[in-house]
Amino acid sequence: MKDLITKLTEAQKFAMSIRPKVGGFPILAEVLREAGVLMNRWYLPSLQAVYQMKEGSVVQQGTPLVTGVHEIPKFHRDNLINAIRADQEGKSTFLEFLKAAWEAGVVGYDVDFTNRSVIYYGALGESYLEEYPAVTFER
Repeated sequence: MKDLITKLTEAQKFAMSIRPKVGGFPILAEVLREAGVLMNRWYLPSLQAVYQMKEGSVVQQGTPLVTGVHEIPKFHRDNLINAIRADQEGKSTFLEFLKAAWEAGVVGYDVDFTNRSVIYYGALGESYLEEYPAVTFER
């Protein structure tokens, strides 16, 4: 059996190789789900991602969006939805999406691969739920 890190990184690489520019997130999510990822929790602005898998958990640390001390932006649902739609339409990179989500007051989000949903959280307990469609792909 592959170790969890290898399993995750191979799934991510494969997903990125077949992910279309427009509407690509459901493909990425389905590849990760099939690789055994149950949930993915992102912490903003640190860009730390925790992947809960059937066999255990993996942390992936990105380059933080900010360093030092910063005021957290107020949660702005409409700006978040605009950032999500821009990403879905291929008008932003993933990093640009994460920056826009942070600027919309998102401090973290959970991707539930079983229920095909994403919940975005603000610092004061605000939240926004978005579901994504089931997709199929060929290897």
